Amino acid sequence: MNHSAPPPLAARQAELPALRWDHGYGRLAPGFYTRLAPTPLPDPYLVAYSPAAAALIGLNPPDFDRPALVEALAGNLDWPGAEPLAAVYSGHQFGVYVPQLGDGRAILLGGAVGPDGRVWEFQLKGSGKTPYSRMGDGRAVLRSSIREFLCSEAMHALGIPTTRALAVIGSDYPVFRENVESAAVVTRMAPSFVRFGSFEFFYWQQRHDELRQLADYVIATFYPELREAPHPYLALLEEVARRTARLIAQWQAVGFCHGVMNTDNMSILGLTIDYGPFGFIDGFDAGHVCNHSDEQGRYAYHRQPQIAHWNLYCLGQALLPLTEDVEATQAALAVFKDEFAQALDERLHAKLGLATVQAGDDALIEQTIELLHANRADWTLFWRKLAQLRVDATDSAEDAPVRDLFADRAAFDAWAAAYRARLRREASVDAERAARMNRVNPKYVLRNYLAEIAIRKARGDDGPRDFGEVARLLAVLRRPYDEQPEFEPYAKLPPDWAAGLALSCSS
Repeated sequence: MNHSAPPPLAARQAELPALRWDHGYGRLAPGFYTRLAPTPLPDPYLVAYSPAAAALIGLNPPDFDRPALVEALAGNLDWPGAEPLAAVYSGHQFGVYVPQLGDGRAILLGGAVGPDGRVWEFQLKGSGKTPYSRMGDGRAVLRSSIREFLCSEAMHALGIPTTRALAVIGSDYPVFRENVESAAVVTRMAPSFVRFGSFEFFYWQQRHDELRQLADYVIATFYPELREAPHPYLALLEEVARRTARLIAQWQAVGFCHGVMNTDNMSILGLTIDYGPFGFIDGFDAGHVCNHSDEQGRYAYHRQPQIAHWNLYCLGQALLPLTEDVEATQAALAVFKDEFAQALDERLHAKLGLATVQAGDDALIEQTIELLHANRADWTLFWRKLAQLRVDATDSAEDAPVRDLFADRAAFDAWAAAYRARLRREASVDAERAARMNRVNPKYVLRNYLAEIAIRKARGDDGPRDFGEVARLLAVLRRPYDEQPEFEPYAKLPPDWAAGLALSCSS
C-alpha cells in the first residue's frame, strides 16, 4: 500500500473549504463565454474579508486563516468543482455603442450554493487577461479593490440592492494606471452578473437564438413567476424597469453617484454593479459629477434617473426580436417613470419624517432640495441631524445641529418654519418621528475621504502596511443607522483636503 504524501497541489486543494457548486450560467452555450483559468498573482496576502458575505456561502472566519483560501481567491489555486469562465457582453459606453466588451479582468468561478440553498455566482475581479480585455492588462489595483469591497458591503447594509464582496487579496505585483500601483483581486458575489449589455451583444450580432436562450435562462432562474405571463419577455422587461426604478430612487435618497452608468454596468436583477468612480455626495450639488473622466457630466447625480431610463430603452431595443411589438415594448418601459417617482416620493417623505401625504408636500420637498443645493449643505448630516429638530422650539439656537450646516441661516429659518408647520398638521411627535427618521437616514456612509484613509494605510503610504482601518471601516458601515458613539469621528464633515480627491474610470 502506498502511504506517500499527496502531491503539493492536491494537499493545498484539500485545505480549501468545500463548496457546493451550481453552474447555471456555465450551462449556457459556449457562445456566451470563454472558459479559462485565472492568471496567478505573485505572493498574495489577505487584505480584508466580509464575515457577512462569507456566511452566505458557508465560509467561516477561521477559513480565512488558511493560506490555501488566500491562494484560491488570488486565482493561484484551482477550487475543486469550479468551472472558471469569462462572460461576453457589449454595451453603450457614455452613449456610444461598443460591439464587444465582456469580462476583461474578471473570472467567474461558478455558482456557490449557500446554506440556505441560494446560489451566489463567485467572481474574481483583477484575475488577469481574458479574450475581452481589449487593451487592458486584466488586473485591478489595491485602491479600487478596497473601494469596491467596502462600498458593496456598505450598500447592502443601507438596504440597497447590490453585488456583494467577499474579500480583497493584495500583492506587490506592479500595475500601471496613472501611476504604478500594487495589484489586488476582489471577490465579488451576486445571484447573477448578467447585464443589459449581455442582451445587447446578441441583438446587435443578430444572434436571436442566443438572445432567446439568455432571456429564457434569466426568466427561469430569477423570474420564474413570469413564465405564466401572457407575454413573458414583455413581463421581464417591465419587471426589470420596476426594479431599476426602485434602485435609482434608493441611490438618489442616500446621495449615491455611480459614476459610470453604461448599459454594460446595469444589472438585469436591479442590483448596483461595477463600482468604479462612485461617490456619496458631501456638500450637496444636484449636478455633482463623481467621475473626472465624465467631462460632459453625462452621469451627474441629477441625471441618473434619466440615464437609467435611457439604458432601459437600449435593453428594450435588444429584446425586440422576442417581444415583437414596439408599442408593447414602449408600454413596458413606461412603468419606469411612475415607479421611480413613487419610490423616491416615499423615501423623501420618510427622510423628512412625514407620516402622511398631504397637499403641498411636493413643494416642501422641492424647497428642501433647493435649500441644500444653494448652501451646498452636507447631504448625509442634514438628514440625520434633522431628526433632532423639535416641533415647538422657539429659539433658533435649538436648531444649531442642523442649522449650522447652512451658510444662509435666514433661508434655513424660513424653511424650518414651513417644515414645522407641516409637522404640526399631522400632530407629529418628536421622539416617534426621530426614531423613524434615524431608521432611514444613515449616520455613516462611505465618504471618499474615509476610503482614501483606509487605502493609504493599507498601501503603507506613511509607514508599515496596516489593513486594520479597512476592517474598522467595514465594521462601522455594517451598522449605518446605529449611533455607534465609539465611531463618532466617522460621521463628521469631511476635512478640507477631501475636496481635492479625484476619481476616474481607473478607480
